[in-house]
Amino acid sequence: MKTDSFTLRHLGPREDDLSEMLNTIGVNSLDELIDNTIPNHIKLKKPLNLPSPMSEYEFTSYIQNLSKKNKEYKSYIGLGYHPTILPAVIQRNIFENPSWYTSYTPYQAEISQGRLEALLNYQTVISDLTGLGLANSSLLDEGTAAAEAMIMLYNNRSRTQKKNESVQFFVSDDVLPQTVSILKTRSESLGIELIYGHHEEVEFTSKVFGAIVQYPTKNGQIYDYTHFIENAHQLDVKVVVAADLLSLAILKSPGEMGADVAVGTSQRFGIPMGYGGPHAGYFATKEEYKRSVPGRIIGVTIDMDGNHALRMALQTREQHIKREKATSNICTAQVLLAVMAGMYAVYHGASGLKYIANKIHSLTNILNQEIKKLGLKQENTAFFDTLKIKVTTANSIKKIAEASKINLLYLDHTTIGISLNETTTINDVEKIVSILAEAEKVKYSDHLNYTEIITIPNDVKRNTDFLTHEVFESYHSETEMMRYIKRLEKKDISLTDSMISLGSCTMKLNAASEMLPLSSSSWNSIHPFVPIEQAQGYQEMLRDLEHSLNTITGFSATSLQPNSGAQGEYTGLKVIRAYHASRGESHRNICLIPASAHGTNPASAVMAGLKVVVTKTSEDGNIDVEDLIAKAELHKDNLAALMVTYPSTHGVFESAIMDITKAIHKNGGQVYMDGANMNAQVGLTNPATVGADVCHLNLHKTFAIPHGGGGPGVGPICVAKHLAPFLPSNPIVKTGGQHAITAVSSAPWGSALVDLISYGYIKMLGADGLTNATKFAILNANYIKSKLEKHFKILYTGENGFAAHEMIVDFREFKEKGIEVGDIAKRLMDYGFHAPTLSFPVAGTLMIEPTESESKQELDRFCDALISIKSEIEAYKEGQDSVLKNAPHTQSMLTADEWKFSYSRKEAAFPLPYISTSKFWPPVRRVDDAYGDRNLVCSCTPIEDYVEA
Repeated sequence: MKTDSFTLRHLGPREDDLSEMLNTIGVNSLDELIDNTIPNHIKLKKPLNLPSPMSEYEFTSYIQNLSKKNKEYKSYIGLGYHPTILPAVIQRNIFENPSWYTSYTPYQAEISQGRLEALLNYQTVISDLTGLGLANSSLLDEGTAAAEAMIMLYNNRSRTQKKNESVQFFVSDDVLPQTVSILKTRSESLGIELIYGHHEEVEFTSKVFGAIVQYPTKNGQIYDYTHFIENAHQLDVKVVVAADLLSLAILKSPGEMGADVAVGTSQRFGIPMGYGGPHAGYFATKEEYKRSVPGRIIGVTIDMDGNHALRMALQTREQHIKREKATSNICTAQVLLAVMAGMYAVYHGASGLKYIANKIHSLTNILNQEIKKLGLKQENTAFFDTLKIKVTTANSIKKIAEASKINLLYLDHTTIGISLNETTTINDVEKIVSILAEAEKVKYSDHLNYTEIITIPNDVKRNTDFLTHEVFESYHSETEMMRYIKRLEKKDISLTDSMISLGSCTMKLNAASEMLPLSSSSWNSIHPFVPIEQAQGYQEMLRDLEHSLNTITGFSATSLQPNSGAQGEYTGLKVIRAYHASRGESHRNICLIPASAHGTNPASAVMAGLKVVVTKTSEDGNIDVEDLIAKAELHKDNLAALMVTYPSTHGVFESAIMDITKAIHKNGGQVYMDGANMNAQVGLTNPATVGADVCHLNLHKTFAIPHGGGGPGVGPICVAKHLAPFLPSNPIVKTGGQHAITAVSSAPWGSALVDLISYGYIKMLGADGLTNATKFAILNANYIKSKLEKHFKILYTGENGFAAHEMIVDFREFKEKGIEVGDIAKRLMDYGFHAPTLSFPVAGTLMIEPTESESKQELDRFCDALISIKSEIEAYKEGQDSVLKNAPHTQSMLTADEWKFSYSRKEAAFPLPYISTSKFWPPVRRVDDAYGDRNLVCSCTPIEDYVEA
């Protein structure tokens, strides 16, 4: 056994299992299976041109050496990113804990109660600090949150506004530049006109529907926006306040000022900068907008016994339901980062947050005093942590500061900015002053002492309480905090418990060796706006990763900026639109989308300003090629793009794919490929080969970034040569093509820190390992198919009767007996499994994708569970109590004195022998979704406030 082979550790089935699995499937070899699954005319003729694979030890040594090319300077740049202190108890027990980072989005609430509670805590933090009644469970970053706020207000313009006239959105000159760039990107597609100026000088007209201001401003000035908001409201203009979350511990909240929406980032709550991400953007608003809020909201409800439970609320906003009418295309949050930020607040409590904020503010005051002693002018009349300073020459300061391994913000030739942070000490302040003194040629030898100095003006000083719930007062010792985190951890199923076989979501192994570099300060402490020469380790890694993704997809260029799959979809379509515009064809605005496509596809198309035309799906689940070609020809004068998933959402490699892509090109369109199913392509075929022009890749699926309970994600786009000039840029650090579209996320390279995971995945697998991973993904899926098709109907297969990397199992026949597919999903919890994808893309079905990393033994356990459930379905008689209808069964049920059911406790909790050795106990019974929506509670409040007597 080649023990230094990462491929050996990554692939689940052992060599001894292979022949039995192939025999069960009915083929003689793995190559025969692949030949029967993937059409020959789209197969790659050559292996991937990638370097030889590294062992885990070699990669660890390599990535450590590469990290030394990053320069760990102290950064006082600000602009929405700050050094932080991540409490070790959170780093060790959440950030580095696979039970937290390998769980899935909490669609199955009963086995996600721990994460849901952590997210409810986060929502409470956001709601309390912003002073607004409703917060979601995070967005992708601050810029995204601001854009979503603009769009929400645009879609909710009041009856007094003429919707064809009220299209202007005011953007304060003081808003962060990266946020402004994203607002430009989003507004252009939707017909929103941005207007700019100073908030004290703008005169609103009936054309203006909304406005955004920064608090404190990008250069640190604090304004009281109360009167500005009052004046705006008189003209029915709604106001977004982009607020520094930590400052709100001592500053008047946006809600108190009358804001309609507050947005920002929770990065300052212990999350490393990571060269730009991932960080959880926050979004809070008034309750009147509850049915328009983008993203996810965690709400309180009850279970079957009336006990307190949590769930994702108001799910009618989900894209798979509303499609092109969805509130947003956002389907990924930053759950892991939101959990960490929420836990930071739990650990510190209100008094701890005030202490941290006051300390930063006091150090800033000390710095301000010392600057004045040097004879320099500091321009901010009220500030929290940032000073704007007039100097003789910024270049001389930059030279001395960088020689001292310090980064400041250089605004122009005679103006600098300095933003202090949680890690700043009095010695750091002394060092900064000495740099300024040297540059200004002023003698300075003071030894500074820390004293608390608070200069927040009364009109913007916080006078309201926050974080008063007991959860923020109970876990301030490490022992109690560790136990609290562990209690929540035990309430969730993750990959540490069992296979999570969600179709199209590819919950694959997140190898420890891929994850380790994320904890290194050489990687996680880098500010995204440092000079490029200070981030040469990152630059080399990112370029190499882009090159590898180009090789894998067959394309010419890659942008790593999109920080979710849905954002990748949007970016790909924006690039296509820019390409058409460059050719004088801006009128091309029709996007063809098959009926079977992911729900984010139509939502992304609408956000990109396209009109969706749906094409039919044939009876065998494939794209109706005749209908698609007919619609391409019908709309040839205005055809912009086709959005297609390959292999299909039904888990089939459609042989007509090249006929489809040729028809689109013939009629003037571009082909966008959804990369959700890339795990069935890598090394065997690719998007370029089948005729696509652009694809997004879910690095959190195919390339091993953890789902983290619903984020972080990365959704880079890879493009053909003719689209490369239009890849997105950043207003501060140059990225993208020669004719780049404006930014789609706040940081130049999006969530750069977690790209290290995919980089390690590719480096350690190499060309053969990546190809074998794809082959084994197809092997595992077909093994499950072969075992289950004797008991259930498999809905769609390829022309030769095989599945790709996933398959759809049909449970609709049991509806006549009174059994819904949801009953089967809940019963699987008793068997220790998370349900596969439920009722998508076909209602009443489960879409199963096992991934290549699951062993034969785990696949057998899963199949045994479903086969056992089949016998329970057959025994079910409508109207009688049933293990299916009462599932899941909790420990409290099983240990109660009274047992009122006709079946035994053993049948309920231990239906198969394997369960007794590793029982996962669902913490609550089946949750009541309708109750939660009727009684919407989305923050921590006493139980008696929402549970009926």
